[in-house]
Amino acid sequence: MIKVAIIGGGPGGYVTAIRLQQYGIEAVVFEKERLGGVCLNHGCIPTKSLVKVADFFSEMKESEQFGISLDNLKLDYQKVYERKNAVVEKLVSGIEFIFKKRQIKTINEDVIEIVEDGNAGKIITRNSVYFAEYIIIATGSIPKELSFMKFDGEDILSSRDVLKLEKLPQHLVVVGGGVIGCEFASIFQQFGVKVEIVEFLPKLIFNEDDEISKRLAMSLKKNKIKLHLKTAVESFEKNDETIKLQLSNGKEIITNQVLVSVGRLAQFPKIAIETENDFIKISDKFRTNLPNVFAIGDVTGKLMLAHTASKQGLILADILHNEINQKNIEILNLNYQKIPACIFTNPEIGSIGKRENEFGKDEILVGKFPFSANGKALGLGNTFGFVKVIANKKTHQLLGVHIIGPHATELIAQCSVLLGLNTTIDDVKNVVFAHPTLSEVVMEAIEDLENLAIHKV
Repeated sequence: MIKVAIIGGGPGGYVTAIRLQQYGIEAVVFEKERLGGVCLNHGCIPTKSLVKVADFFSEMKESEQFGISLDNLKLDYQKVYERKNAVVEKLVSGIEFIFKKRQIKTINEDVIEIVEDGNAGKIITRNSVYFAEYIIIATGSIPKELSFMKFDGEDILSSRDVLKLEKLPQHLVVVGGGVIGCEFASIFQQFGVKVEIVEFLPKLIFNEDDEISKRLAMSLKKNKIKLHLKTAVESFEKNDETIKLQLSNGKEIITNQVLVSVGRLAQFPKIAIETENDFIKISDKFRTNLPNVFAIGDVTGKLMLAHTASKQGLILADILHNEINQKNIEILNLNYQKIPACIFTNPEIGSIGKRENEFGKDEILVGKFPFSANGKALGLGNTFGFVKVIANKKTHQLLGVHIIGPHATELIAQCSVLLGLNTTIDDVKNVVFAHPTLSEVVMEAIEDLENLAIHKV
């Protein structure tokens, strides 16, 4: 019998397996594809390798402002595609090597069903049946389709399909203005593709701070991405070389390819388990309603981010270490409000904690500082955006930080530390921020909570 069976080898499953092995607990991972899951193979990592090239290519187009003249600048997308695949291969093979070195067993079979069987769980694959004392479901999510517009991998693309393109389209319509849709819109626009976004809701990336969302829309429009907000695609028609989309506002768009990015659905084996809004319902310690069956990652619908799944898995490994090895490790109570989100649009967005629109004006202090007043940003030639900080008006505890601008996805890390430690404005006064760095924008935004930012006009 397997001690701990982990269904899914993504950033939740493989991280949990490694930590359990470090604790001396046998863990077997069931993964029908390669380790790394969507994140390493078909999501975060390949996308970010495209982001790097897109940003680099855009900077090169602006090289004249830095005193550098470039002639005959062109993009070889086939080489970009090959580099993306090489980055993925290096990371995935690295995880596979760690598993081999640590002697963590992987079963490359598709789990069809999980059934309660006395004191054990029965795991049914297409070829075999296994039994496990503990089961962790970490099978992730898949792109959601529109009922009338199914993915075909060629004209109607999912976020996974679009990464398989070896040739750039002339014109791409992105249906859905969430995180994934806006990231791909930014990437392809920087590559020279004509891009349009169709979004049913009144703003892009609906869960973001209102001001951040507005500033993103401003930047995308400036970069000639056409936005159709409060608009739905009602029907489509394929012709020989083009696709005609009929929009709810009465307009039509003629395009080459369509990326549908309207959300993600939890995927997990057949199992008699309690769900909520089609996600597996869990306790604050990741337990399902079935004994010794746990769930982590996207299938729980808590916060569909790779680092959320990994952190859930590490905490769960501690829980099982206590239970199996009779240890007494203090278990962290994961606060999803204090998990950062990173969005790799152009410009980047980083956010954590509460948004301004969640409070009344008398409840909070709001501090802001622009990148345009920062020496490092000026030197980089990238001054678009700002940092916004929200604090409790009475206690002065920091409640949220929202960044749009250069290196926002890196800057949000220090904000995660500040919020994770329940920092107040006075606590930050004991911290020295290095000069000249972009982090000074965070410092001055915090100072602005008390109208004390030195460089704010």
